[in-house]
Amino acid sequence: MSRRVTVVTAVHGPSAGFLPDAYRSLCAQRLPDGWDWQWLIQEDGGTDAVHPYVPDDERVTFRQGRPGGPGVARTIALARAEGAYVKVLDADDQLTPGALARDLAVLEADRTVGWTTSRVLDLLPDGSTAGFPGDPADGPLERGVVLDHWKRNDYLAPVHPATLCVRRDLLTALGGWMALPASEDTGLLLALNAVSRGWFSGEVGLLYRKWHGQVTGQPSHVDAAEREARMAVAEARARALAEFGWTYPADR
Repeated sequence: MSRRVTVVTAVHGPSAGFLPDAYRSLCAQRLPDGWDWQWLIQEDGGTDAVHPYVPDDERVTFRQGRPGGPGVARTIALARAEGAYVKVLDADDQLTPGALARDLAVLEADRTVGWTTSRVLDLLPDGSTAGFPGDPADGPLERGVVLDHWKRNDYLAPVHPATLCVRRDLLTALGGWMALPASEDTGLLLALNAVSRGWFSGEVGLLYRKWHGQVTGQPSHVDAAEREARMAVAEARARALAEFGWTYPADR
């Protein structure tokens, strides 16, 4: 039997039209012998807007549910996850060639690494790309370094949570994504780094689309009161996990 990596995508009506680009980037992945992928597309809602863009591919399943935000959509999709590893792919983003294989190579080689991230390029409306300064060095991210950087840099993480690939048992042990209206992926990233080592790949693993309808570009995302509340609860969770002393793997 093939081993499998599960790719999870939360989608809503405005971003549905980008699914074919995400699918093409997934089909372009070349996995090691004995591996394949499944793609779980979960609509955050129950409209008629998404289904027309879902690829006709037996590796792809589409479900709908009551609206609760992207974290809820991704977490409920885990009920269908078959892979030992879970890869995030937002509906409007694209994987770069080799991204999944690089994630698998790290996680298969070192059981003390619980999750991986990679370099990101913004994909601009004109098709050009733009990078970011200040990426960490290629290699391991020790416990606590993400929270420390995030706290010192006005809640800016040193690695991008949209590139996350994580061991499924570790993801479920932490309860999936946080129940927040936004920053749910950053909250998960902080929690993961509180209990386990991670990895950063200096090779570009994701094209992060910039467009007028993206959730992070809406005024509500930068509302000061809500932002402070999101950051406070994400930090409190990560610090509590670190203080409790639970680590992954448990025998380390």
